[in-house]
Amino acid sequence: MRAQPKASHHINGKYVEDKSGDVIESIHPANGEVIARLFEATPEVIDQAMTAAQAAQAEWAARAPVERGRILRRAAEIMRARNRELSVLETLDTGKPLQETLVADAASGADALEYFGGFAPTVTGQTIALGGDMAYTLREPFGVCAGIGAWNYPMQIAAWKAAPALAFGNAMVFKPSEITPLSALALAEILSEAGLPDGLFNVVQGRGAVGAALAADARVAKVSLTGSVPTGRTVYAAAAAGIKAVTMELGGKSPLIVFEDADLDNAVGAAMLANFYSSGQICSNGTRVFVQRGIKDAFLDKLAARTAKIVLGDPLDEATQMGPLVSAGQMERVLGYIAQGKAEGARLVCGGAQLGEAGCFVQPTVFADVRDEMVIAREEIFGPVMAVLDFEEEDAVIARANATEYGLSAGVFTRDLARAHRVVGQLQAGTCWINAYNLTPVEMPFGGMKASGVGRENGHAALEHYTRVKSVYLGLGDVDAPF
Repeated sequence: MRAQPKASHHINGKYVEDKSGDVIESIHPANGEVIARLFEATPEVIDQAMTAAQAAQAEWAARAPVERGRILRRAAEIMRARNRELSVLETLDTGKPLQETLVADAASGADALEYFGGFAPTVTGQTIALGGDMAYTLREPFGVCAGIGAWNYPMQIAAWKAAPALAFGNAMVFKPSEITPLSALALAEILSEAGLPDGLFNVVQGRGAVGAALAADARVAKVSLTGSVPTGRTVYAAAAAGIKAVTMELGGKSPLIVFEDADLDNAVGAAMLANFYSSGQICSNGTRVFVQRGIKDAFLDKLAARTAKIVLGDPLDEATQMGPLVSAGQMERVLGYIAQGKAEGARLVCGGAQLGEAGCFVQPTVFADVRDEMVIAREEIFGPVMAVLDFEEEDAVIARANATEYGLSAGVFTRDLARAHRVVGQLQAGTCWINAYNLTPVEMPFGGMKASGVGRENGHAALEHYTRVKSVYLGLGDVDAPF
């Protein structure tokens, strides 16, 4: 089982290797096998990528937007044609089941390339009448953008950042997570094949020090990070030192509120999606499930029965519904939180243990009778661990849902749409769902508030975060000067 790329980095349209960098191993978490060995970017490799990006960007920005869009749409077509091989690569690197990666990873990346490829030619400025004179605005790219990815959706994240950046005339240097380094290289190959000029999308491998170097580089005008809150604080500070624009898509401890009149089967299904999809390794997951007391027992009964039927196993088997966690370290972290939940007195409904001795598998786990002050209700676990909390009154559950430093996502299940809109209007979260959860079409902006981040990915909102406005005043008469 090998997924060795041609080289560690992709710069200026070519694979680049520098074996003086520290070794990075990509490990298949279902069995612990090393599937690829790469080398961390040295300062020379980083400089090479930055130089290439800076040299290519001005000509790219000067192209007609429809030409830029055509290349991105061609890349989307290639991604869709190769969806299975890209999905297998993502499964090997992340451990996510093929059943999932076939529909949620490269496919989502292709959607982003297609969407922003179509968006690019529609971007316009404004004309502003000022009596005799007038003004107008232009949308201009930042220049070189640095993208820093997370390990849970490697290809999707790379495409979500690259698509708007490239569509609007920027260049990008992208660093994937050192845990999942492979699929960004595949994306770089596809963009080159689609006709993207050399130097516009460069991939460099590395750990935190490489990300810090990108954020601090004077040639970078914009930094886009997907990652944890601690990482976000570090990168945000580095970008602030250079007065750079930033997009930060960080962690969450999101509430999912289920009222007594909700469709119970749909609410249970959403709660499972919000905690067990991708083995719970999704930043927007609704890991605090507030269930109104009158339906608590029925909810838990249905939840336990359906959770017991989840198929765990070889992620390359399309019958598998849930795979391993991404690494042994992540598994130990999650098992530690499970032990803490038991110690704090939460009631274990199901799961709660490692599954088997090989691989990083953890049973889908549900705790009931969870209290707000428990660690499992306050800290982001990033694993298949659901905390179910009781509530009675609407106002009280809204206050409890908001009592967190995070503000990424939230969900509400109820048949009363007036109540649904009323509650969502008061929830402190950047992305909310009503009678659904974790659906993130590229047409819809995605991002958080409070410690969960700044800026937005996707949708028309991305234009604000990958371009800046230039205002031009046009004087059409004589200058009225008091001198």
